[in-house]
Amino acid sequence: QVQLAESGGGMVQAGGSLSLSCAASGRTSDIYAMAWFRQTPGKERDTVAQIAWYGGSPTYADSVKGRFTLSKGDARGTITLQMNSLKPEDTAVYYCAAATFEPSTSGYNYWGQGTQVTVSS
Repeated sequence: QVQLAESGGGMVQAGGSLSLSCAASGRTSDIYAMAWFRQTPGKERDTVAQIAWYGGSPTYADSVKGRFTLSKGDARGTITLQMNSLKPEDTAVYYCAAATFEPSTSGYNYWGQGTQVTVSS
């Protein structure tokens, strides 16, 4: 089992910045990849950014490229999403996720509780 604890988020004006952090605990050695997703009411949960734990570069949704940066921490299972130039359309509940297998085939099987990000115009 893997547990995910998110921190960060909150409210910011358009053009501002926020940072989201996620720390995994439990069987962190099983983690293959981690990601941030976001969801607004009535819509599906969408991938924001993801990264494989061994090798490769982060990948981003087109809507956040050039504004968001996903990085891995020194401790296994820790990631940070730096969000700059925030827009009102970035307002959502953001979820940290971890996959213990290749997520393109098996999906993400562990999820955090979600943290609200609100961007005012």
